[in-house]
Amino acid sequence: METVAIVGIGRMGANMARRLKDQGYQIAALYDAKKEVASRVARELECAAPALLGEVTASANVIITVVSDDEAMEQIFSEKSVDSLLRGARGKLFINCATITPKMHVEIQRRAEAAGGQSLEACMASSITQAREGTLYLMCAGRPEVFERAKPLLEKISSSMRYVGEAGKAAQVKALVNMVMNINTAGLAEGLGLGDALGLDLTMLREVFSQTGAASRVLQTDGEDMQNRDHTCFFAAKHAAKDSGIALFLAHELGLDLPLAEATKAQYDKMVFEGLGDLDKSGIAELTFKGRRGL
Repeated sequence: METVAIVGIGRMGANMARRLKDQGYQIAALYDAKKEVASRVARELECAAPALLGEVTASANVIITVVSDDEAMEQIFSEKSVDSLLRGARGKLFINCATITPKMHVEIQRRAEAAGGQSLEACMASSITQAREGTLYLMCAGRPEVFERAKPLLEKISSSMRYVGEAGKAAQVKALVNMVMNINTAGLAEGLGLGDALGLDLTMLREVFSQTGAASRVLQTDGEDMQNRDHTCFFAAKHAAKDSGIALFLAHELGLDLPLAEATKAQYDKMVFEGLGDLDKSGIAELTFKGRRGL
């Protein structure tokens, strides 16, 4: 089996590491900008927590990155810094799972190949539980031969995956997935918020929604949490704002007007502005239920 290192030890990255170790992979190294986080999980998994990115690349054949945004990717794949994942990258495979802009994925592929390595997008459309259980849904893009190399490993962390084309294409698909999901989440919050203001029983209302055209996956994952004000974070509102912004940027480049996506992003931007950005995306209900404002 390939030896594996992971950069970005948040809840997704840490649980992917645990899953791969359970499946027999050697986890060689963990790295995070928060050194104490990487060290804690490294002790649990009995692996290294290097201080330098170059040491991460040297430790493994496959490096999985799960970072927050384009800026973070720019830093870890820097062509100018003395410390970068690109140092000693010849023959290494980088699997990049973060939701970032398509053009950044294209650029990372260029940089990896220039350094003698390979790069693959593996965008995730699932959450923390699925990362731990190995049931992620993955949208992959890059060179076909690189996808084939990565496939045995990806099959251990996913229940389903889809190869969608050249570099950047998976990020486009993921942006659209999250844009539509965020619109659905905002719509559900408004429906339940109005129902609550009308004095309707929300448990009854959710059951009716589930049997009619108002049904959605978001109803299953977020409806009860909106009702109970349980916004334990699985997908942060600040990330919902970022991802809707990626989709809108793509739309604007093509001259498309997406008013629902614009309105939804404005709601998530408002959450961030009001200090609610670290709540789960279900926390958008705090903006729509009468008498609510923050937790």
